[in-house]
Amino acid sequence: MPSAAAPRHPSAGSPARELSSSHRFTGFSRATFAFFKDLAAHNNREWLQARKAMFEETCQAPLKALTAALDPPFGSERISRISRDIRFSKDKSPYHTHISTRIAGCVMFLSADGLYVGTGIYLPDPPTLRKLREAVNREASGRALVTLVAALRRKGYTVTSHESLASAPRGFHADHPRLELLRMKDIHAGRTLKPADLSTTATVARVNRIRADVTPLREWLLRYVGNESCV
Repeated sequence: MPSAAAPRHPSAGSPARELSSSHRFTGFSRATFAFFKDLAAHNNREWLQARKAMFEETCQAPLKALTAALDPPFGSERISRISRDIRFSKDKSPYHTHISTRIAGCVMFLSADGLYVGTGIYLPDPPTLRKLREAVNREASGRALVTLVAALRRKGYTVTSHESLASAPRGFHADHPRLELLRMKDIHAGRTLKPADLSTTATVARVNRIRADVTPLREWLLRYVGNESCV
């Protein structure tokens, strides 16, 4: 994921617009990534409001168009809001420096760094986290996950958690053979495509390759944990 901070869930956001012929996916422009970089330096309402049309045209519209190219004809129904809920946060910056969306089999985050594409379980509730750890603990399912994680890492994917415990969770031994996985509070795997790799329609094939590579992890999660929290 783009950062350790928990983003707004990709399914929560503004309804995606219908695509006009001018919004068929042709790639992201340099202006897309420049916008997010500048937003990080000018994270205030006045700055964004003056550039709202630019944001919609260079960020929201091409991301929606990409989802339609990946899952035709309509793509994702939702693009996340860029506004942050700051009511209970020490960080009072009003905006995220990324937007996100979901398509079948993966989640995507668009930011100044590029396009993160991945899958996993993010910030599950306690019962779901318990199911995840129980599946890691069981011999057959746990070994299968170890094999999947190792295969993804060999291909250069990041497989991690937004946060891990410092020691074994309660009820598990400190010498457990899958301690790294048990300590995770969630699990996700993916890769960030850099801006230079996103400027043409070849982006569609690159995203589909990642989607195919992370599918075995998603299938493991669906089988052993359930579909409520899996993307």
